[in-house]
Amino acid sequence: MLEIERKFLIVETLWDKQVKNGYAEITQGYVLNSIEKSVRIRINDDRAFLTIKGPTKGISRAEYEYEIPKIEGEEMILSLSLKVLKKRRYEILFEGKVWEVDVFKNELEGLILAEIELESEDEKIILPNWVGEEVSYDAQYYNTNLINRLS
Repeated sequence: MLEIERKFLIVETLWDKQVKNGYAEITQGYVLNSIEKSVRIRINDDRAFLTIKGPTKGISRAEYEYEIPKIEGEEMILSLSLKVLKKRRYEILFEGKVWEVDVFKNELEGLILAEIELESEDEKIILPNWVGEEVSYDAQYYNTNLINRLS
């Protein structure tokens, strides 16, 4: 499956005013993390997923995701001693598209990123007022690189 995604920083003063209807608590750790590919375990509230991603080309990459038992996801993170990102994810419907807004925790506290998945790389979108600078092509904002900031 092909994932096409754009990523943006948030204008925090405007984001704070956005109505939010619930969120998910996410913990994710990387089993493999390289430029060519990544393999991660994600715990999303009461569900867990194993995700394999290929190299990023533009704003696209191959992505394969499989639901796994939550207990096994938790065991893998612990038994493999994976560093984990923790974040709170909000889903906001705007102009017919779902925006995923990640509010990072712990060592990455203060970082808030919005992502939107597209049907094609040239798909036109309308940005909510709380969306700021686009960082889709800035590798420092990829989760695979954010994990390297953790001690």
